[in-house]
This record gives sequence, structure tokens and C-alpha cells, in this order.
Amino acid sequence: MVKEFEGKIKLVIKFFPYQYRDYARIAAEAAVEAWKQGKFAEMHELLLKRSPKLDRDSLIEYAKELNLDIEKFKRAIDNQEGSSIIERDLKLTKELDLYGTPAFYINGIKVLGVRDAEYFKEIILKELKNVEKK
Repeated sequence: MVKEFEGKIKLVIKFFPYQYRDYARIAAEAAVEAWKQGKFAEMHELLLKRSPKLDRDSLIEYAKELNLDIEKFKRAIDNQEGSSIIERDLKLTKELDLYGTPAFYINGIKVLGVRDAEYFKEIILKELKNVEKK
């Protein structure tokens, strides 16, 4: 959708590690560091494909696959260098009354759960028409 509506929509991703899921927090730390190194989408894809293998050693292997700076990556996840970003996003989830993923907002319209592309496209087209009218 981002490519299809290039220049008209923006995708913003927030971190919401589930507190009762093993390794969710360190996986979020890994994603933040991958983002800092320009490989968020690739890391996100690996985390989804390889879950539940999200322990520290597995995350380091994924970072190697993505050619990330491994020493920097290890330091970041071990020292929780992404914690301020993750905590900021967790605070936002409470403010928005979100308790699960996936969750999406399209111009303030809350969409919860897995939906097909057409569902999103319909909302986006409607919102783009509303913007054009203004």
C-alpha cells in the first residue's frame, strides 16, 4: 500500500512487545537496533518468520544474516539502548487503550486484528477523498 499510494500515505511503526511473551522485549531491542542500522524491515521479517526463536543467540544470528555491525548490535541489546523508544511506544499503547497486535490507525480510525489488503485500501481511499474535499 505504501508503494501504491506513494507520497499520499505514510507508514509509522511502533514497538509493542507483549509483556507475557518470552523474548518479546529483547526482540524489540533487536528491531530498534536494526532500525538504527537501516535494516528494520528485514529484521522485522526475520523475527516474524523465525518466531519463537527470539533468544539472544538467535537474534545475533539474524543480525549477522543482515550484515549488521555485530558488536554494536550486541551492545545495544545487552544494554537495552532502545528502551526509551520502546517505553515511549508502550506509553502510547496505554493512552490509545491498545492491548493486542496487530493494531492500525488510519487518520484516527482504529483497525484491530489481521485484515486483508482490500479492507485497508477501502479505508485509505475513503480518507484520501475526505482530504481532497478539504
